[in-house]
Formats: sequence, structure tokens, C-alpha cells
Amino acid sequence: MDAFKISPKQFGLVVSAYAFSAGASGLLAAGFADRFDRKKILLFFYIGFVLGTLFCAVAPGYEWLLVARIVTGLFGGVIGSIVMAIATDLFVIEQRGQVVGFIQTAFGASQVLGIPLGLFLSNRMGWHAPFYMIVLISTFVGIVFFTKLKPVDGHLKLQNKNENILDHFKKAFSEPIYLVGFAATALVSLGGFLLMPFTSAFSVHNLKISLDSLPWIYLITGLFGLLAGPLIGKMCDQYGKMKVFGFGVVVTNIMVLVYTNMGPTPIAWGASALCDYG
Repeated sequence: MDAFKISPKQFGLVVSAYAFSAGASGLLAAGFADRFDRKKILLFFYIGFVLGTLFCAVAPGYEWLLVARIVTGLFGGVIGSIVMAIATDLFVIEQRGQVVGFIQTAFGASQVLGIPLGLFLSNRMGWHAPFYMIVLISTFVGIVFFTKLKPVDGHLKLQNKNENILDHFKKAFSEPIYLVGFAATALVSLGGFLLMPFTSAFSVHNLKISLDSLPWIYLITGLFGLLAGPLIGKMCDQYGKMKVFGFGVVVTNIMVLVYTNMGPTPIAWGASALCDYG
């Protein structure tokens, strides 16, 4: 916001542009994603994500960054669903909660390592630096799973070759239980994007936490996320996914009300509230 002299509304547009394009590409990919080897389609969208992130890094101004975010979202928005599909293919349902909980620790790791490091680099080298960091790390990770990940194509034997995309969507949206899942996923994503992109601005301007102290907020929150992911996943397998989800919704709603109504706050209390919300 300081670099481009833009308003919170314009900043929100840069953030949400990724989400809008990710949603559009996810909807389009749903019609054909199951017709390919999971590894191949993951590599396709992953390469697009890395190139889109590079586009963000070299963007000369606000408008170009906005376009770059849209391009990145078109590819990056599908990656998460492909990873979850791979987990579903490779693990039985009794293990999936723990597996998905472990996968979700990547989110905690990104807060422990990525966000503090990104803030450190951007504070000292400019806003371009974190994007270059993501490109470098993503390139290395891409090479690893290109060489190590085996084809995931068992689902291809179950495909109905004669089913077209429209029939696929009609079948998916005619199942009430699917609609509940779609709605829950959409609401969780919406809630995250309504609040989390503004965490930095809110912490600095409302909670009065300095920019130099801001990485500690993400570091503490991320550490709790790393610990919570596998634990919650194991609880899902042990007590039932809906029970754990319902409990999480109640706790999250309470903490959102607390967090969003906070004023100037000591850093320890601000980090604690954000951990509970996360």
C-alpha cells in the first residue's frame, strides 16, 4: 500500500483478484481434471503458478501487479484441490483426516517461515523480493516432485469416457450432500479472504503493532498452526469429521468477534487472539 500509494480498497482488489480467478479456473478445471494423470495436471498448473509469481515479481506498477495476480490465481487456485485429490487417491478414508491435517501444516509453515521472511525481505529490499523468493523455492520444490512423484492415474480406470462436461456438472450439483460440501468450502474460503489479507494492515494501524514486530505475530501463529494441523486431523479420524468441524466453527466465530473488535493491544495478546482465530 505504501509502495503504490493505494487505498485499502485497491489493496483488497489485488488480494481478491487471485481468489476470483482461482475460483473461475477451479470451476473450469472441475470438468476435465479427472481425465488426466494427477501428476501431469499438477505439474501444468504448478508451472503456471511459478510463472505467474515471476510476473508479480517483475510487475512495474499496481495495474500490472493486479493482472499478474489474476494470472497466478488461474493456475495456483487449482493446485490445492489437485493435492487433496491425490491424498484421496492414495489414502483410505480412515487415514485421510490425519493426512489432510499433515498437508495443512504447510499453511502453518508458510506463516512460520514464509511470511516473517517475506516481511523481512520486503522491509529491507522492497516488495518485489518476496515474490522472487517464492519463485526460487517453488522452482526447487517443482523439480523435486517432477523427479520423485510417481504417476497417480488409478482414477482413470473408473472414468466414463462418454460423459461430457455438462453432464459432469449436472451430476455434481444434483447431489444435496455435494452442495453442502461446496457451500462449506466456499464459506470457509470467503471467511479467510475477508480477514486474513488485512492482518498486516489491521495489526499495524488498529492494534498499533510495529512493522518490525509484525513477523512475530505470524511466527507465533504459524507455530501453533504447525502443532494443530496433525492433531486436528487425528481428532477428525477418531471422533468424526463433522463433530470436529462444528467445534472449530463455534470457536472460530467467537474469536473472530474478539479479534475484529480489538483496539491497541500488546503484541502477546494480539498474537494469542490471532492463533485462536487461525
